[in-house]
Amino acid sequence: MAIDQKDSLFTLIKSLSKSEKRQFKLYVGRLGGNAEANFISLFNLLDKVNAYDDKLILEKTNIKKQQISNTKAHLYRQILVSLRFNPVHQNTRTQIREQFDFAAILYNKGLYKQSLKILDKAKDIAIANDENNLAYEIVEFEKVIESQYITRSISNRADELTIQAKELSLRNIRISKLSNLSLQLYSLMLQAGYVKDDKDSKLVTDYFEKRLPKYKLSELGFKEKLFLYKAYLWHSLIKQDFVSSFKYAQKWVDLFEERPEMKKQNPVFYLKGVNYLAESLYLIKYRKKFNKVLETLDFDIKNDMIVLNENTKTLAFLYYNQNKLNLYFLEGKFTKGLDFVQKLLLEIQQYEEHIDAHHTMVFYYKIGCMYFGAGDNESCIFYLDKIIQNKDLKMREDLLCFSRVLNLVAHYEAGIDSNIEKLIVSTYKFLLKMNDLHQVQRKMIEFLKNLSNIYPQDLRKEFIKLHAELKKYENHPFERRAFLYLDILSWLESKIYNVSVESIIQTKAKKLLK
Repeated sequence: MAIDQKDSLFTLIKSLSKSEKRQFKLYVGRLGGNAEANFISLFNLLDKVNAYDDKLILEKTNIKKQQISNTKAHLYRQILVSLRFNPVHQNTRTQIREQFDFAAILYNKGLYKQSLKILDKAKDIAIANDENNLAYEIVEFEKVIESQYITRSISNRADELTIQAKELSLRNIRISKLSNLSLQLYSLMLQAGYVKDDKDSKLVTDYFEKRLPKYKLSELGFKEKLFLYKAYLWHSLIKQDFVSSFKYAQKWVDLFEERPEMKKQNPVFYLKGVNYLAESLYLIKYRKKFNKVLETLDFDIKNDMIVLNENTKTLAFLYYNQNKLNLYFLEGKFTKGLDFVQKLLLEIQQYEEHIDAHHTMVFYYKIGCMYFGAGDNESCIFYLDKIIQNKDLKMREDLLCFSRVLNLVAHYEAGIDSNIEKLIVSTYKFLLKMNDLHQVQRKMIEFLKNLSNIYPQDLRKEFIKLHAELKKYENHPFERRAFLYLDILSWLESKIYNVSVESIIQTKAKKLLK
């Protein structure tokens, strides 16, 4: 019976590059007996087929039914061992661990002095690269060896190792607390979204301050500062303090600019920092700086300033393209952006095995907004419907809510109003259920609900009235987010002045001097 193509072994084999497959065959071929081994036959078969199927394995190889499970497990391990030796997957951490393993082998052979020499060099590399957990492991191993082999060259060796272990332990505890806090805030953001009022804001700040460890900035290392800025960033984003989120995202990226070698050592953290910096700049409409950050990211990707593997390639694809869409929004170039969208949709298909449903839906929302801005409301509805009909999307409830509101507006603009009353009711109920009904959304729904009662000659007057009512919320600390997801004011202005949304936003973009 055919098994889901998500089978771990099958997926791993399909992820291998040509050079990785060649290296694996050289690795397992080092012993002549492996040529006919069952796991090699299994590898060759799975490399050729498009779907995993136990029945096919039994037909095409000498593997018996009861052997399949063990053969798969053995092949999986051999592939991972082979990949470990691939230079592409080598980094400072793997080099330190390798030296640690060498030291352990020498220790087991009773060659204590040689073991200590290797450990001392590995420890220096670990400390220089802020790999504090590995440095702590090395010091603990040094203490074990020193307890059996006392070196007379340094009289205070025991005190030195004890102090070093204590310092590294305290640093690791602080890193753990800060990374825990940033992760907890991220989880809070996904579950509850942004703060909705002063009470929410106070609760989040109390939550943050209660869990923030005491520190002196001058005493913090690279990783400690990284997680500190990350925690402050999430605190700022949840509170909708986008100026502060820009401040801490910039501090995060500055860490890497001060130590460029860390871009290769910690490429995921660098990419995430740049993404949050660009996102914050988009939220505060700092167009020139946003453009510069996007150009720097593009340069780093194309010039191997960061290590590109399957993981970082996916992240680079996500972050660059999401922010490229944001640039079209900032400049109001929706029609021009449609050419980019067509290319992007093809690339999304290529990355579909690596992108989770949430990020795909974010793309669809932005693509829907692009079509709306360009005046193609039917296409806008098509992509929004992919989000609305996705019953598995548990996170980012705000994305679901704003998709439904924009869907209402797009239906009105497209003249698809036969079921608009039913659509209004379902949207209103959904927002109530999600506890995400803001004043901006409420007034929009009320306006659309009453449209059928407004005489055509009074329509412009009603648009002006709604614009005046919503304008006062534009800089409201808990309502302004609605305008970031859906520029409803520009849409209303387009109706008032009888011009396209695109031209309204382009005019505004020219006034963005910063």
